[in-house]
Amino acid sequence: MLVIVTEAAPPRLRGYLSRWLLEVRAGVYLGRYSVRVREKLWKVVSDEIEEGNAVMAWSAGNESGFSFMTVGKNRRVPVDWDGVSLVKFLPEREASGR
Repeated sequence: MLVIVTEAAPPRLRGYLSRWLLEVRAGVYLGRYSVRVREKLWKVVSDEIEEGNAVMAWSAGNESGFSFMTVGKNRRVPVDWDGVSLVKFLPEREASGR
């Protein structure tokens, strides 16, 4: 399973993602693809996100059963803690760039 969630994404990126994945809610895309396709989709998301942000999560053979990546400014930042992915929250000022 592959999930991509976008916020403030440009319309051209949303259109691109909707050609490959099912948009079940505004900015929430689901699908099931190979690692190769997943990496290509994420490259497009990373290159085209502009001022928005996105997270991609997929099934993985690790302790939690999934992995994820993020791009863009957001208060939630992934951190690795002894091989386990966790999410760190930044203060509002640091996240907004002020």
